[in-house]
Amino acid sequence: MNDQEILVRLKQGDENTLDLLYKTHYRMMIKLIVKNNGTEEEAKDIYQESLIVLWQKAKDDNFVLTSKISTYLYSICLNLWRKELERKKRFSYEVKEGTDVMEMDRDERIKIINQCIQRLGDTCREVLTYYYFDRLSMVEIAEKMGFANADTSKTKKYKCKKELDQLVKSLYKESDFLD
Repeated sequence: MNDQEILVRLKQGDENTLDLLYKTHYRMMIKLIVKNNGTEEEAKDIYQESLIVLWQKAKDDNFVLTSKISTYLYSICLNLWRKELERKKRFSYEVKEGTDVMEMDRDERIKIINQCIQRLGDTCREVLTYYYFDRLSMVEIAEKMGFANADTSKTKKYKCKKELDQLVKSLYKESDFLD
């Protein structure tokens, strides 16, 4: 399959093509992040976020790919990783400078998260509940949800977690989480 065929399939919402991309470029993207002071777990998160960016771009009628998909994904990963490193650097600096990092009461946080999870669609609610509360593996989630495989579960979990994060941020201010 060439890059244009891949883009057409992504535009049509073909998750199998997304899985194929994930597997095809996995090692290259993981190596990029790990060589640049990242962990394998951070690399997986950045790579999944990069695939979501490509997925969203492919659905845009005005999107024109001017390089190979692998090059495009590589540049997205690199840019996202740079932003993450900058964010970590800022956070590290704030903590070193003695900024109080106050933690909200655990029960209150759980209550807020549960309320927000209930506002998500059925699929996201189920995936996040299976993963975070029932502690199911990605394989088990794929089986329960009828997904193609564990990679699809990972991608879906990532999208749902991002949606949950955005929902929490839209409903609550940072000061709501500080004593």
